[in-house]
Amino acid sequence: MKDPDLAVHDRADHPHPAHDHTARDLRIVVGRLARRIRQIYATVDDTTGLTFTELTVLSRLDRKGPSTSAALAGSEQVTPQAIGTALGTLAQRGLVARAPDPADRRRVVTEITEAGLQALGDRTHAVTARITHVLGDTVNEEERRRLAEALPLLELLADRL
Repeated sequence: MKDPDLAVHDRADHPHPAHDHTARDLRIVVGRLARRIRQIYATVDDTTGLTFTELTVLSRLDRKGPSTSAALAGSEQVTPQAIGTALGTLAQRGLVARAPDPADRRRVVTEITEAGLQALGDRTHAVTARITHVLGDTVNEEERRRLAEALPLLELLADRL
């Protein structure tokens, strides 16, 4: 009889072939989507000069609300130094505001400003409009519903990778 701990270890070392194919296909598809979105961002007439990391930080603050730099670094899986640099640049430009955390004055909380929302809006709108157009031309209502149902799972995967 096999030791149950070894059985678990064995499964981890040798994932089910269907899971392996799913992971590979997901990596390929998500990689293509990420590249296309970056290409669309690059084509927008950008007067802000924001880097992709800075846009990601603004987007996260817009979607999830005020955050500490440590939480941002963790959620975006980048180094605290990279987040610190991005936040410093964004704060200098007035795109984010930083203030002591009311619950723990030793921590600093960052939130997006109106100027940050404006800077984010132009580029985000271009990508969202393109995706909306492609969805409208490509998928039916049932496929759109299934895609919407998959979004929380994709978010979970992004958080855990």
